[in-house]
Amino acid sequence: MEYRTLGRSGLKVSAIAMGTFTFGGVGPFGRVGNQGVPEARALVDLCIDHGVNLFDTSNMYSGGLAEEILGEVLEGRRQDVLVTSKARMKIGPGPNDEGTSRFHLIRECERSLKRLRTDYIDIYYMHEWDGTTPVEEKMAALDTLVQQGKIRYVGCSNYSGWHVMKSLMASERERRVRFVTQQIHYTVEAREAEYELLPISLDQGLGVLVWSPLAAGLLTGKHRRGQATPETSRQFAGWTEPPIRDENRLWDIIDVLVDVGAAHGVSAAQVALAWLLTRPAVSSLVVGGRNAAQFSDNIAAVSLRLRDEDLARLDAVSKPPLIYPYWHQGQFARDRFSAADWALHQGNEPAAW
Repeated sequence: MEYRTLGRSGLKVSAIAMGTFTFGGVGPFGRVGNQGVPEARALVDLCIDHGVNLFDTSNMYSGGLAEEILGEVLEGRRQDVLVTSKARMKIGPGPNDEGTSRFHLIRECERSLKRLRTDYIDIYYMHEWDGTTPVEEKMAALDTLVQQGKIRYVGCSNYSGWHVMKSLMASERERRVRFVTQQIHYTVEAREAEYELLPISLDQGLGVLVWSPLAAGLLTGKHRRGQATPETSRQFAGWTEPPIRDENRLWDIIDVLVDVGAAHGVSAAQVALAWLLTRPAVSSLVVGGRNAAQFSDNIAAVSLRLRDEDLARLDAVSKPPLIYPYWHQGQFARDRFSAADWALHQGNEPAAW
């Protein structure tokens, strides 16, 4: 296993993290998986045996049952691993059962601690933006939880660029705890994060964790152009995340993933994950799975070294267009770009416009 420093912190995280989205199977989460304690224990054991030290969950996965299962499975070895959880999403009918208010965050953190059977959460994520709660209140609540020893690091997930910067500004102005990481959706098919989120991560020292790095299984190579959707897939079960806006482009990308994988003797999934591990600011990929074979295959991606020509082919088939103001900056500001700017502009030459 490879371990990477998380942003501007001193924390070392495994390049592959285990996601618990499939634990519990309550409500709509049952479309993805329904692993109980025995199944979850076997998968957690496998991940730990392969060096995974980061386990990701949320208070809303299966209504909290995922946290309960993870807490039970990790009992007796909690001190040896890192656990992340999240709050913000709606978890009940009450007016304060969602958001990032001081009331909601402190209450939900304490509930998560009980379900996880632990005294602290290593990384606590704001699961989604809340535009109705002042960022000062949110960051003050997180600061309180850190001072109380209930959480150790804080991060955000699914924020836009200005949401991240507004939160960081509030932290620095009020001398509060600061985000050290963001968890985002980012794949070779979905590269929108390169417009703002990756540059911000480089510029502001945020480690990036990637959720659904295989696009809910679309990039495993099991889905091919003109073939029926496998009955075991999330898409067959009606899962609509992430959105695919250009299906032909998706199949073109998968064709390259499969071809590169064949050249290396590995799966398309490993190629998709290995590509992400070459991207700037990426610290860890949160992978999920239904069985041991899927986790073993995904973990093996850490050892795959893509060649320059592999990366060039993947870039050519997937590079996002330079929207405004980036095409303008690319023509007139590139001689004064920082490393953060190059996270988007690398490989984009003026002649291509």
